[in-house]
Amino acid sequence: MEYLYEYGLFLAQALTFVVAALLLVAGVVALGQRHKARAEGHIEIRKVNEKYRDIADAMRAAMTDPAAQKLAEKARQKAKKAEAKAAKKRAKKQESKGEKSRNKLFILDFDGDIKASACDQLREEISAVLPHVGEGDEILLRLESPGGMVHGYGLAASQLQRITAAGAQLTVAVDKVAASGGYMMACVAQRIIAAPFAVLGSIGVLAQLPNFHRLLKKHDIDFELLTAGEYKRTLTLFGENTDKGREKFIEDLERTHTLFKAFVTENRPALDIEQVATGEVWYGREAVAIGLIDDVQTSDAYVQSQLEDRDVFEVSWVERKNWQDKLGVAAQGAIERALLKLWQHNRGPHA
Repeated sequence: MEYLYEYGLFLAQALTFVVAALLLVAGVVALGQRHKARAEGHIEIRKVNEKYRDIADAMRAAMTDPAAQKLAEKARQKAKKAEAKAAKKRAKKQESKGEKSRNKLFILDFDGDIKASACDQLREEISAVLPHVGEGDEILLRLESPGGMVHGYGLAASQLQRITAAGAQLTVAVDKVAASGGYMMACVAQRIIAAPFAVLGSIGVLAQLPNFHRLLKKHDIDFELLTAGEYKRTLTLFGENTDKGREKFIEDLERTHTLFKAFVTENRPALDIEQVATGEVWYGREAVAIGLIDDVQTSDAYVQSQLEDRDVFEVSWVERKNWQDKLGVAAQGAIERALLKLWQHNRGPHA
């Protein structure tokens, strides 16, 4: 009994802490929303060639003895100065002759959620990069998404169409998953590469919702839904759904699926759309055979293959966070840590 009393007391204290923290977060979010202005941010650019050059230098340093390391460092510094001098001379020569500098590869990232929230960053990155893409340059999008809302991913795909409409080369690399809305984005590219076990496809449309009508009826709770327009609402969460409403809902799904298939066909006309538009998914190795992608390759391998002949840049849009956002993130982290500790305490010994 004493153990149960202590356990109950601990649980009550923990629950009180969690509730207080949730109230704090809610207050911070409400305050932030009240004073929130249009999100601002900036573009960050990193030259990937330099990143891999630094890594190579560090590896060499770790694998050589101190004496040889000093000699190698002197040689590297000498080579670096010679390279910089040659690059400057080459740039002047190209400028005087009107020649183009080395081709460029711009790397963008898209990590998709159900709402395609990363589209906000994507549009800023494309707007920043597109004016600087010349003949022979390329944009690589590292795409990861299981799909989500049609309108969100439709907009994200339209942002990528800005690249191809401008005549620029777009390659999409999928290391893990580009399904449904994710593939809707990927198919815009002139070239799609994917890792051997990346998941691709799912060219279909899904909608599901619970219905609580029988539960409300059991407890004598009435629910009224008032609409103007016969099909303003076809299926509901709380009302009694009809066969006519279900038929209309399915009709809407089929129409969306038809538009999805037409979009994929427009961008990859060689693809047998009826074969792949079944909602199924395929792994990278299988996807090549049916034309969903063009090659099996990881994004890392592709980037490294470009370093010798191109200047490679990672481009990302970073939003500026106000103090309310930062405080909210900190409070959320504190709550998650507290819940994890509570779970671990109640779970007892574990591996």
